[in-house]
Amino acid sequence: MIILQSAVEGKPFKLKELEDKLKPLGYSIGGGWEYDHGCFDYKIDEENGYTFLRLPFRAVDGELDQRGVTVQIGTPFIINHKYQEGLDGNPDVFNGLVGMNLNSSFNQFQEPVDKDGEIDPKYMPTAQSLIQELELTLLD
Repeated sequence: MIILQSAVEGKPFKLKELEDKLKPLGYSIGGGWEYDHGCFDYKIDEENGYTFLRLPFRAVDGELDQRGVTVQIGTPFIINHKYQEGLDGNPDVFNGLVGMNLNSSFNQFQEPVDKDGEIDPKYMPTAQSLIQELELTLLD
């Protein structure tokens, strides 16, 4: 993970307004949301895993599923998730045919081999450009 400084850090926004501004730029809502925090991800590359610019945020006046909730932006960072090649060698399987079918429905995707993989320095100019675009979009 590489932390990036930005003028957007600490700024409050209505979640819906933030989403409306970031989605057209290519950001998507990251997985792993909780009721009090979440993140927007911009996929920079898929070479050697997935490299993202991640923009975390937390709710300041309610929960994320509430209409009109205000969020505060955290410190942006770059992260890389490396996934194993081929089939998952250690699947979580329930006993019995019904359990296996049910389990397969929920565990279709592999766990990352490394949730915080090494980040190639070649992505830094792209990340800095994305931070500038983010600041221009959100602060003007």
